[in-house]
Amino acid sequence: MKLIYTPFGMAMAIMAGVVSKKVFERVWDYVEHEEAPKPKHREIDYVKLVPALIVEGAISRLVRGFVEHGSRLGYAKLTGSWPGEERPDPAT
Repeated sequence: MKLIYTPFGMAMAIMAGVVSKKVFERVWDYVEHEEAPKPKHREIDYVKLVPALIVEGAISRLVRGFVEHGSRLGYAKLTGSWPGEERPDPAT
């Protein structure tokens, strides 16, 4: 049953990427009112690039984490089987 989760999880990961990009664009627009600097731009200000990358990474990880956990919860409710580890490994 856990094998069935893989394509569902991949679809949810793609959706999370799209959502996190939109959230970042709105947050950055609120802060700067212009397009966020990207590493591919030739003329960029590192003072703006660094915070843009940090904020984008944090938003991406947060959205992906919530979507992944939520999709696993939904899968478990539908199938009765948790697709992954039940809890973190104890500290050794």
